Amino acid sequence: MQEYSFIMQTWLNSHAAPQKVGVLLFEGFSNHCLANTVEPMRAVNTLSGRDLYDWQFLSLDGAAVTSSSGLSVAPHGRVSEARGDTLVVMPSYGFRDHGGWATQAALRASVRRFSHLMAMDTGSWLLAEAGLLNGYRATIHWEELTPFEERFPEVAVVRERFVVDRDRITCSGAMAAFDLVLHLIGRDHGQALAMEVAQLFMTRDSARSHSGGATPAGRLVNRALAIMQENLEAPLSIVDVAAKAGATQKTLEHRMRAELGAVPATVYRRIRLNLARKLVSETDLSIAEITLRVGYSSPASMTRAFRETFGMAPRELRKA
Repeated sequence: MQEYSFIMQTWLNSHAAPQKVGVLLFEGFSNHCLANTVEPMRAVNTLSGRDLYDWQFLSLDGAAVTSSSGLSVAPHGRVSEARGDTLVVMPSYGFRDHGGWATQAALRASVRRFSHLMAMDTGSWLLAEAGLLNGYRATIHWEELTPFEERFPEVAVVRERFVVDRDRITCSGAMAAFDLVLHLIGRDHGQALAMEVAQLFMTRDSARSHSGGATPAGRLVNRALAIMQENLEAPLSIVDVAAKAGATQKTLEHRMRAELGAVPATVYRRIRLNLARKLVSETDLSIAEITLRVGYSSPASMTRAFRETFGMAPRELRKA
């Protein structure tokens, strides 16, 4: 069993219970924001082969809600009947129309049933109106930053993409929602898994999933990840990856093990096999062509590595 798989399985075995997430939708919510919140969680479940996240859609009264672009969503139930680890508040457009005593009462009551409150886009306004951000650092969609700061002086308003402050999490918009959820995946389930999610969605810079990127060690790891992702068909040696990233092989191995829980060779192999799995699942390319695209010398060697990593051969996955 390779080092990376052993690390992941050890973590999964010790964190068996899924995180329960309620997504509270209001009329005019953003499809984009909803997808960027839920899809990374769905991807984590797929990649890990386990239900690490369990979510349900909610509304104040249990009735269907319609997004800003006309998508109707039938919730699983009322927010008053739900409980879990995190309640995601998602009003988006027309958020001022959703204030008032009913919303405030529902949000205040939810504190007793959810351990964390997360406000997406303009949801910070509703939490602040309910007095649930007093004494917290928080952000909101940047178009609303100034009025938000003026209206709620008890909140420490900051211009950031997202803010995690104890049991309150706020996010500035739909694009930032993906980064926030990716950050939480990395924090709770490890940076290696977050990196896989980013790669699955083909983000412009998949290495951004590595939340340690602000540190020198994190920046080195991110550079190395980017170099690996750019050289899949003709893989480089780890010595060359390290040199291109501006470090020695020993330094890169030490920092990548500390940041991702695995040495560069293991991470590089996983990145290549993730691409192989994507091509097997989503294209009609032959196994021989996929073998070339992910840098293996023969279909037999690629199939052997694929089976060791994912528990089945490429053809078995394609049939499934």
